Amino acid sequence: MMKRIQPIFAFTAILLLSLAALFSNSSCGIYRFTDASIPDSIKTVKVNLIENRASYVNPQLSPRLSDKLRQKILSQTKLSQTNNDNADWEISGTVTQYSFSTSAITGQQAANNRLTVGISIILLDRKADKTEKHEVSRSFEFKGDQTFQQAENNLADEMIRTLTDDIFNKLFSKW
Repeated sequence: MMKRIQPIFAFTAILLLSLAALFSNSSCGIYRFTDASIPDSIKTVKVNLIENRASYVNPQLSPRLSDKLRQKILSQTKLSQTNNDNADWEISGTVTQYSFSTSAITGQQAANNRLTVGISIILLDRKADKTEKHEVSRSFEFKGDQTFQQAENNLADEMIRTLTDDIFNKLFSKW
């Protein structure tokens, strides 16, 4: 009976040691995305208010999105926030699209509608003396029996969270 236990014990020990080595290896980086594409010379960031220049303006979108992006950058990177004009990186943006459309019809009624938000982001890198431009666009579906105002209210948190994640990934994930 001892001979059966020893192979199981040996297998378990090897498995546990392998897992411990895998998760303790800092260069492994399986889920490590923070600071992945930020040069060591970049220390400060300035996030300007994302302006809303879409044909339809949701007055809450711009300030909430700007604030959430600032929070995400500060919590998930090594960068320090500054309001000075000499920040290593300066991020600005513009809401370029905020439109409603019908996405599904049942009978002669709109069954589903879609809210599409498009944002143009500019990253000014003062250290490298270059500018990067990125476009982010996301659509949000909602039931056809909701008014646009109801849809905006119901989708607000999801819009802010999703758009912030999309912008962050465009700026900081170079893969």
